[in-house]
Amino acid sequence: MPMSTPLPSGYRPEAGPRNATRRPFLRRWLVGGALVLAFLLGGAMLAFAVGASVEAQFAPWAVLMAVLPLAVVVPAFLWLDRLEAEPVSSLLVAFGWGALVATAIALFFNTVAAAVIEAFGLDPEFYAAVFVAPVVEESAKGLGILVVWAMRRREFDGVLDGIVYAGIVAAGFAFAENILYLGQALQEDGPEGLALTFVLRGVMSPFAHPLFTSCTGVGIGVAVVGRTPLRFLAPIAGWVLAVLLHGFWNAGSSFGFSGWIGSYLLVQVPVFVAAVCFALWARRREDRLVAENLRFYASHGLFSPADLAMLRDARTRRAALDRARQVGGRQARAAMRDFQDDAVDLACLRARYLRGRSGPEIAHEERELIDSVLRARRAFTGS
Repeated sequence: MPMSTPLPSGYRPEAGPRNATRRPFLRRWLVGGALVLAFLLGGAMLAFAVGASVEAQFAPWAVLMAVLPLAVVVPAFLWLDRLEAEPVSSLLVAFGWGALVATAIALFFNTVAAAVIEAFGLDPEFYAAVFVAPVVEESAKGLGILVVWAMRRREFDGVLDGIVYAGIVAAGFAFAENILYLGQALQEDGPEGLALTFVLRGVMSPFAHPLFTSCTGVGIGVAVVGRTPLRFLAPIAGWVLAVLLHGFWNAGSSFGFSGWIGSYLLVQVPVFVAAVCFALWARRREDRLVAENLRFYASHGLFSPADLAMLRDARTRRAALDRARQVGGRQARAAMRDFQDDAVDLACLRARYLRGRSGPEIAHEERELIDSVLRARRAFTGS
């Protein structure tokens, strides 16, 4: 690693802001413009689909009810991401991709596939739901994770990030899908139909789409941190598992309420329990890796033993933020937050280096983070 000797006595960080090097101006605008165009086209297609299937007086109620599950799903994934919070812009891109782009892709291909299946004299509701929709939808949502990874390679550090972005993309997709289902239920069966559909989709299975897509997210995360050629198979394996779970879920739902209950107990509940256990394990593992990598910098004088004790997990970091605010007010708390975030970023950077990703760019980023850590420390300690 570039930092092979202790910090010299009296070292002063550079005065410039962190992340001074930016992506080329033209590239930023091209990528941003492409995303905006994709979101606009997806939003227009979603609006057309809602307008074609749900009368105007029912649509606001469908949107309102579709928002409610987000109050549970999104905070759950953000809680997993407390150690190294992802940029808000990346989370918004992930959610927007799921709600607008992935939904538009699914609407188009599912509709075309249903027409083709019906032309062959088969039941489009069953065959499209079981054999087409899982492939189309998990591919569209998985593409959203890859888009975020391509945009934020420096912040995409492994399996936990893959799970978080997969969950946010899928939450956006489920939100848009719920608008259609809830609106149609209200229009066809009245408030009773709306209530039943909301209970089935918003109360009993709000994590269905996020759970399926998390398999793809884990695969992409493994590919990011892996060291062997086999890591390139991980996203494919994760996507296949997501498609299979999605297909089993849809197959059960196609056999009425009894089939839905069977798939709920045999697919949804076990997968949910397994996913929660895995996510908690991944978060504890990330805490441990951060602590191990920060010890390297502590041996070179950047962190004290007290710093390491404070940075070891989310609970002690929250306590430090509270103390900083009590002592120095909001500015001290903000500086402590910057110190913690930069320290975690530095640990993740070293993890990438240990996985064999070195070069001038990683050395420059390390120096930026070291300087930022020292500036933040000076802001809340005065020294």
